[in-house]
Parts: sequence; structure tokens; C-alpha cells
Amino acid sequence: MTRADHRADHRADHRVDHRAGTEPGVTPSPALPGRTGRTDRSPARRPARGRTSLLGRVAPPVLVVLLLLVVWQWTVTALDVRPQVLPSPLRVVEQGWAFRDVLWANTVPTLQVTGVGFAVSLAVGWVLAVVVDFSPWLRRALVPLLVASQTLPIIAIAPLMIIWFGFGLLPKVLVIALVTFFPIAVGLIEGFSRADPEASNLLRSMGGGRWAEFRYVRLPGALPSFFTALRIAITYAVTGAIFAEYVGARAGLGIYMAQQKNSFRTDLVLAAVAVAALVSVALFGLTYLVERVVAPWIRRTRS
Repeated sequence: MTRADHRADHRADHRVDHRAGTEPGVTPSPALPGRTGRTDRSPARRPARGRTSLLGRVAPPVLVVLLLLVVWQWTVTALDVRPQVLPSPLRVVEQGWAFRDVLWANTVPTLQVTGVGFAVSLAVGWVLAVVVDFSPWLRRALVPLLVASQTLPIIAIAPLMIIWFGFGLLPKVLVIALVTFFPIAVGLIEGFSRADPEASNLLRSMGGGRWAEFRYVRLPGALPSFFTALRIAITYAVTGAIFAEYVGARAGLGIYMAQQKNSFRTDLVLAAVAVAALVSVALFGLTYLVERVVAPWIRRTRS
């Protein structure tokens, strides 16, 4: 082969390598089967998966509720049940919308009482849990008392609160705090106790004290348990507020239910129950928003 032939072959190889997108003389790596130039970890697909996951969580309970409402409507219509005994869902919605101003006027006091009582419960639960975490002796002394406090019948305690403190805000706040502080305090106490011991030992080996261990190890480790307890307690708060109003109040969903029950307006009683349920669901969902803001790493860890 002449020198001219060698030059021609070299130029041909260079053109082929250039078209293949590789350096001259470098053999391109073989493509893996099932792989393309675009990776599967595309950010554009994540929102779609998130929407699908959300739809999968929301759709089943919504379908069950719709099925129950259909059965309820059909039963009332087929058996011709009197509205004073069991109104149909359509009648409940119709009458609730007709009296929406009155329902809202009674919902606002319930929300106010729930907010104040739950804030007191949060403060008491946090202080108690932190004190117990720093003192093993107090843990052994107070945890059994916390459990015993939940054996007290609220149906008997609430009227006594009204007798002792009147019909103002204080007895309702005390009833809500009594109902809700237990899951918050116990959730925090258990969360503190489940802190990673290896992380605590590492922090102490680096010269960290008890407060540093609590701040950087025990507190973040307790937040998942706290938010779980928070969701349980927030639904109890609405129930406690309504029950306290039911025993004695000037305004609120509880006293409104009692008044309509005495007037045999079962449809308005159920409309008030529906409003209370919607408030509970809204507050329950709000805890997830707070969790995303305060501790977004919890959601990423669960995912």
C-alpha cells in the first residue's frame, strides 16, 4: 500500500469518527440496552407522580363517602322516612345553605375556642415533655399520672368546669386542653426517647453537652412523632370544643346543635355536624402544611 493510500484511509477514519461524535482513534463506548441519552430521572415527571399519588390517597375515601350518601338518600326516599327522624342528604345541604349565615355565626366562636384551647394544650404539652426528658425521675412520676388523667370521663368533668368557672372562655379552654394535651405530651416524650443513640454518643464525644444533644439530636428525632400526635389532637380539639359548648355556652356549634335538637330540626343538627367535620378535616390537612414548613425533611424521609 502506498503512502497516498495510507493518507486516504486516515482521512476516511477521521470523517467517520467526527460523524460519530468521538475523538479520532477513540472507540465509542457501546450503548447499554434499554438506556437512551435522556435519563429517567427527569424533573418533569416528578409532579405527575406526585399528583397521581395524591389522587390515589384522596379518591378512595371520597368514593366511599359518595357511596354512603347515595345509600342514605335512597333509603330515606324508599322508606319515606320523616325529616324529623332522618332527613335526606339533599335536604341537609339545602337547609344548611339556607341557614348558612347562622351556621357561620356559630362556627366562628367554635374556631376561636378551639384555637385558644389548642394553643394552651400545645404549650403545656411541650413544656411538660421537655421537663420530663431532662429529668428521668419526673418521667417515672408524671407519665402514669398523664395516663390516669385520660381515664377521667369528660362527660362528667365538663359540667363541673361550667359550675366552677361559669359560661366564659376558661371552662371551654380547660376542657379542650384536658382532651388534647395527652397525645401531644406522650408523642413528644416517646419521640425524645427514640433519639439515635449513636448520634448522641458522637455529639458527646465532640464535647457537646446535654442541651446540645437535645437541640441537635433529640428534638429533630421527636418531630415525626410530634406531628403524628398533632394530627390526632387537633381532631380531638374540635370535638372537645363542641362538647364544652353543648354543656353550656352562649354561641357555637355545640349550643346550636342543642337548640336545633330541642326544636326537632334534625336537618340543621346534621348540617352543623357536617360543618364541624369539614373544620376538623381542614385543620387535619393544615398540620401537613405546617410539617412541610417546619420539618420538610420528614416528608422526604418518608418518600
